[in-house]
Amino acid sequence: MSVARQGVLLGVAAYVLWGLSALYWPLVEPTGAVEILALRVLWSPVAVGLLVLAIGRRRQVTAILRRPRDLALLALAGVLTSANWGLFIWATMSGHVVDASLGYFITPLVSVALGVALLGERLRAWQWAAIGLGAAAVAVLTVAYGGLPWIALGLATTFGAYGLIKKRVGVGAAEGLMVETAVLFPFAVVYTVVIQTSGQATFGHVSVANTLLGIGSGFVMMLPMLLFSAATTRIPLSVVGMLQFIEPVVQFVIGVLVFREVMSAARWAAFGLLWVSLAMLTAEGLRRRSPASAADPAPRRSSRSSRTASSAVRDQEGRP
Repeated sequence: MSVARQGVLLGVAAYVLWGLSALYWPLVEPTGAVEILALRVLWSPVAVGLLVLAIGRRRQVTAILRRPRDLALLALAGVLTSANWGLFIWATMSGHVVDASLGYFITPLVSVALGVALLGERLRAWQWAAIGLGAAAVAVLTVAYGGLPWIALGLATTFGAYGLIKKRVGVGAAEGLMVETAVLFPFAVVYTVVIQTSGQATFGHVSVANTLLGIGSGFVMMLPMLLFSAATTRIPLSVVGMLQFIEPVVQFVIGVLVFREVMSAARWAAFGLLWVSLAMLTAEGLRRRSPASAADPAPRRSSRSSRTASSAVRDQEGRP
């Protein structure tokens, strides 16, 4: 088997497992979303620390701790990804898996919009059309819901901002995630001690199975993270960007077929608009990478925006 094919298979496996995590969090009930988030933050440094040791990145972690700017940005990234984790866990435990999948479908569009607004990137006509269709999808759901689809927008915005920060820092996946989770660790310890001493905690008080599942909340990301790290060393990030849509597709299927969430006509219409939008965005990214486009005299910024569109920052590592 070729190295490239190995990379694709590893990437597919990672994204499928991340998508299947929507099935994991409801199993941890009656533990609530905030307590689960704290448990995940508690156990994540252990899981990621093992990964860092396994791939020999300890020196890189130490180097980051000596750079105040990178440390501050990673701390902010940790807050954003923690908010993303918490919202995703709550959504999956509250019957909103489809809305969660919508958020991760929207994320590439949010990433492109952030590139335009904050980095001065310029888009081509097809990219503007794709963003317009994405906005139309949100408008359809806003009318149908009687308010903004805040779960989807919250997930997309927090992860889009997270990806933007990670691009600014430019550190490796494992060492970056190690620092992010370590920064949040003290807060998780304080919260856990408070709820344990006040009798509000469920972790360790319900059943052995619940306790083991709580511990597993940090380790549940380790296998897909290992697979993802292995994939990115074998295939271009553009290919990783193409694989990114596997995760929300898996979540969507779980929401509709497993949890039997209702798909109204408005929801189908919104998802249809969004899927067409993402197809346009992906096609434009592929076209910009084709040999025929090498002689394209378009400004360099436009090319950079296409890279943002196709990889769409979901090739970052802080997934829920």
